[in-house]
Amino acid sequence: MTRFVPHPRLLASPRHRDWPACPQPDVPARPVVPPASADVVIVGAGPAGLAVAAALWHLGVHDVVVLDRTGAPVGRFLDRVDRLDQRVLRSPYEHHPGVEGYRDCELRDFARLHWSLLTPVERREIRMSQAGHRSVVPVDVFAAYCLHTAVIHRVTERLWPGEVTSVEPAGDRVTVAGNGFRVDAGQVVLCLGEERRDAPPAWLAGDRPAEVGYWDEPVPEDTGRQVVVGAGLTAAHLVHGALDRGARVDWVLRADSERYQCSDVNASFFRAEGRSRFDSRRAPVPWADRLALMSRERRASVMFEFQPLFRATEADGRLTVHRASEVRAVHDKGVELADGMLVTGDHTVFALGTVPQIGTGLLPDDVVGARDGWPDLDERTLAYRRAPRVFAAGAAACMVLGPAARNIDGHRVATARIAATIAATVGAAGHD
Repeated sequence: MTRFVPHPRLLASPRHRDWPACPQPDVPARPVVPPASADVVIVGAGPAGLAVAAALWHLGVHDVVVLDRTGAPVGRFLDRVDRLDQRVLRSPYEHHPGVEGYRDCELRDFARLHWSLLTPVERREIRMSQAGHRSVVPVDVFAAYCLHTAVIHRVTERLWPGEVTSVEPAGDRVTVAGNGFRVDAGQVVLCLGEERRDAPPAWLAGDRPAEVGYWDEPVPEDTGRQVVVGAGLTAAHLVHGALDRGARVDWVLRADSERYQCSDVNASFFRAEGRSRFDSRRAPVPWADRLALMSRERRASVMFEFQPLFRATEADGRLTVHRASEVRAVHDKGVELADGMLVTGDHTVFALGTVPQIGTGLLPDDVVGARDGWPDLDERTLAYRRAPRVFAAGAAACMVLGPAARNIDGHRVATARIAATIAATVGAAGHD
């Protein structure tokens, strides 16, 4: 059987192009700090937070405060992809960060409206998407679309920069507090995303050496030989970036081979039948079964586009892949493997995946009800069972919606449940 492998040129979309500015409505000057009260507070303005805010706007819920540490729509997400010099997203055009069921301009529509700004390769991807085939989305298109979505749904007017330090449910209100502000809210939606997974303590004896870092930290520009530890898409971008800079790369994988696939999880989990394997609203799904599915389906994988490049550079010696290699220790001399081999380089970078933020540290521990690293959520509404006015969207909802909850398409599914529940509680008028 012949398998189509996309060309690596798709990885080289331009970044930071000048996009036509979306017309901003005239609004009165607002205070420097958020208001003292609101119907809804959304913590996090990433793709999930943007989807929730846009959905509430359509449902007539306008007394909304959005709090984000960067103060920009999808700012932290884009900072991370730029740190990796990532030019395209694995999510296809159909997985747009908008609202399901409304006649908004969707991501593919937005790209077609700006056809003259796209490269021939990017235009071909849109045609592939229209024909129902797999496609990839340029980061530039995604970033411009997110700003467009934020403006037309008035999210930018309700967005304040701020680091939230606590979320305190009490009766029929929830207090959201942070650096210099307190907001008394009727409902709160936590869209916290994920944080990097740290290396096991056993790998690092004492302080982390200067020659060792994580994927979200700067890499020295004069690195001539880079060591990358990790098997996922982030690791692949690190390898690609180092090769592009002319460095030689050692790539350390625990698995016996790279895993190339279009999506980071099986495509069935983006459909209702896949989500039903986690959904206990009709029939109980044992917790152990869900854990087993998550363990199997959250395995690291890499986009197909990297495959030709990595095979070519491994053949010519610029890339050395250490497969089926368990790490024993990491120090200033390099990465020590379980078989005694020492992999040396100028700098070692960990790309070990991410950990969902489930509300621990913001909500009281008894409210989070953490179990095996996941929060205790109502499966009908995605509210915390012990705090029904606080909701979780994004990766924190994986044990209810399945592994696709981490992805943009899963954010829309979560948003539909959360926004409908909030609108009914607030008493907002129906659809616009």
